[in-house]
Amino acid sequence: MKTSAHTESGSHQLIVLTIVLVSYLMIVLDISIVITALPKIQASLQFTHTGLSWVQNAYTLAFGGLLLLGARAGDILGRRRMLVGGLMLFTAASLAIGFAQSPAWLIIARAAQGVGAAILAPSTLALLSTNFAEGPARTRAFAYYGATAGVGASIGLVLGGVIADWLSWRVGFFINLPIGIALMLGARRYLAETVRRPGQLDVVGALCSTLGMSSLVYGIVRSASDGWGDSTTLVTFTAGVLLLAVFVLNEGKAEQPIMPLRLFANRERAGAYAARVLFLGAMVGFWFFTTQYLQGVLGYGPFEAGVAFLPTTLVNFAAAMAVPRLTHRFGNGPVLAAGLTLSLLGLAWLSRVSADTAYLTGVALPMMLIGIGQGCTLSPLTVAGVAGVAPEDAGAASGLVNVAHQLGGSLGLAILIVVFDAAGSSVTDAKALFAQRVAAAFSAGTLMLALALVVVLALIVRPQKQLVSSEPA
Repeated sequence: MKTSAHTESGSHQLIVLTIVLVSYLMIVLDISIVITALPKIQASLQFTHTGLSWVQNAYTLAFGGLLLLGARAGDILGRRRMLVGGLMLFTAASLAIGFAQSPAWLIIARAAQGVGAAILAPSTLALLSTNFAEGPARTRAFAYYGATAGVGASIGLVLGGVIADWLSWRVGFFINLPIGIALMLGARRYLAETVRRPGQLDVVGALCSTLGMSSLVYGIVRSASDGWGDSTTLVTFTAGVLLLAVFVLNEGKAEQPIMPLRLFANRERAGAYAARVLFLGAMVGFWFFTTQYLQGVLGYGPFEAGVAFLPTTLVNFAAAMAVPRLTHRFGNGPVLAAGLTLSLLGLAWLSRVSADTAYLTGVALPMMLIGIGQGCTLSPLTVAGVAGVAPEDAGAASGLVNVAHQLGGSLGLAILIVVFDAAGSSVTDAKALFAQRVAAAFSAGTLMLALALVVVLALIVRPQKQLVSSEPA
């Protein structure tokens, strides 16, 4: 009887894990699946270069800005209910994107899709926390979750290129319809509703954080084309800073904040959030600019560009799968630091690209370092981001992990767009100019990774070493 019960419990956990990971995979894929298809989208809907960045930012800003509210709503209304509701909105928005006929239509639909992701994503990580006990089982579940983020992003790059080249970039969004419906049915059947906690939704905090980050990113991106002397640039940037300041003040005073400031009291968690922002800023820039370099400079088609990302994809998966064993042997902090170091070296190498760079030695090899680094970084960052969290803060902490992930990508890409636009003005050849600008963006991304490594060493690795050394023999 015990064996039968154990088997049944294990089978149920496997089904829960599958539903959660596939739901999260769909979110991650739709962040990256457009990357390889960007040139096709730009040509199809007549986007400007700076406007093209909003195909990505509209999604990630709505996603990141409303994540904390989505996490809090999951605590109050039930995480299964929020998972199903998020899947419903995400799937419907995907359908609207597939039918988009103008830049405005696509950007609005991408923002709606981001709202759906904000409702869905916090429930995925929170459901792992509630269904897997702390220890080896949860570590493995988080490792798969981190692998889904890293590998899903890489697969999306390849899949987006294949679909855009062989079919249409629109198909990449239409495929969410059958997947989303299957996940909604599976969630209703196999996921038990979580205990609802009485409380209030911090709508003021959610609006301030979303509008603040959107204004900040818009101001930074606009500065690339209109300069910092432009009145609209200054007004939106300043408004963004002020709204974010109001958000922090509100969280300190709100009775039930969506981002409890006590989450930052732990040095390991605070370091994980900061490092994730910097890491994703560099990595989103890597994906965004590499695909355009491959197609605009090296002359690859979308399919070829997608296949060209395989060096990142394959080693990323292998590294992510090895993380549980590595962290068991060396500890979470050292593995995280090693992953960031490899990513830094890979992006620094890639920052040397030019119009004449050979793919194998100048792109593929540094991509492998970046892939290994990413595979060894995301899961340990997730573990550090929820370390020591009280049960009542599980939703908020998991939401904050995803906030750092999405807003880090938006803010980092906005900064790298400015660097890209400002570089190489003296070069006359179009391909050489584009390559020089991409190299400058990669150099700025390398600096972000260096800062992330400093944060990890100071706030995660060093305190862990001090804790070990202070334990009695």
